[in-house]
Amino acid sequence: MTDPRISKLAHLLVDYSTDVQHDDQVLIWAPGTTTSMPLLLAIYERVLERGGHPHIAPYLRGAEDIFFEHAKNHQLDYVSPLYKLAVDTFDVIIRVEGMNNTRELSQIAPAKQVRQRQAYKQIQQTYLERGDKGDLSWNVTLFPTHALAQEADMSLRSYQEFVYEACHVNGDMNPIKHWKSVETQQNRFIEWLQGHDLVEVKGTNIDLSFSIKDRYFINACGKHNMPDGEIFTGPVETSVNGHVHFTYPVTVGGREIDNIELKFSEGKVVVAHASKNEDYLIQMLDTDMGARYLGEWAIGTNYGINHHTKQILFDEKMGGTIHMAIGSGYPLTGSKNVSAIHWDMICDMKEDGEIKVDGELIYKSGKFLI
Repeated sequence: MTDPRISKLAHLLVDYSTDVQHDDQVLIWAPGTTTSMPLLLAIYERVLERGGHPHIAPYLRGAEDIFFEHAKNHQLDYVSPLYKLAVDTFDVIIRVEGMNNTRELSQIAPAKQVRQRQAYKQIQQTYLERGDKGDLSWNVTLFPTHALAQEADMSLRSYQEFVYEACHVNGDMNPIKHWKSVETQQNRFIEWLQGHDLVEVKGTNIDLSFSIKDRYFINACGKHNMPDGEIFTGPVETSVNGHVHFTYPVTVGGREIDNIELKFSEGKVVVAHASKNEDYLIQMLDTDMGARYLGEWAIGTNYGINHHTKQILFDEKMGGTIHMAIGSGYPLTGSKNVSAIHWDMICDMKEDGEIKVDGELIYKSGKFLI
């Protein structure tokens, strides 16, 4: 018997997050695994019910590991014409994460991963630009697996409960009503922030300043991520100064990077340290010209996510935290930073964190004051 929460999540993704319409071309993309098949099929069914044209693209288990082990440079530089076609022409892309081994790529040479990211750089830019124009609806979500539960130090049953609770598809919850209420609440913060300039972020682990002049904040309320709960913008690229120690580890490319510390001068990361996998961090920062600049600064607003899971889709939304991403920015925010990478890193603000905007204290110890 299918878990009713899976069907409810599929309806939320198709009806609300991406709003699939009659005759829409929809890519249901599951990179790296087939373990998320129950959700893929539920989305497939709902797209058909809405009159769209669904296309499922799951990867075979282990295929990515095999690719990076054997691929030569010309293969790393190759861009899939099928994925390019979807990004260039499809109406909707729904991406479902659901890996069965979070360390599968940990033995792959970082240079290979960097090279492939560079090959897909222009496609990623097209993806964002079409999304900003409203030509492409996209969403990233997650299907709970044993591997992800282990990363979160939970049983699978507990992790499933956590995931579906965070998406608000448990029990008699009305998920669409919930996410619309999130949108209303966050709009209030955004309306206050718009038109300001200097942001100062201070706390035990951070002393950072930057400009948001002529930049726009985006209301993340379940349209592009599920679950969601953040407001974000792209800082003026050369305005970032100061330092930050990121409270939580980052898991990316099959590696865990812990105790990341970055120092910024005139927008650029000039010093970078990590207690674990520092070499990998440095290689990512050297991916391209944009990788050492911030593409995003955000405030997490989802206080229902109170457990660090080593899964960025959830962790970056935690209420009482901020996060920032080195690399590519979102053009809709006004960000001009372009890179093959977009790496989110999280800093806890609940103990003594403060945010001032043009000298006014608007956030303290993990809570808005406005």
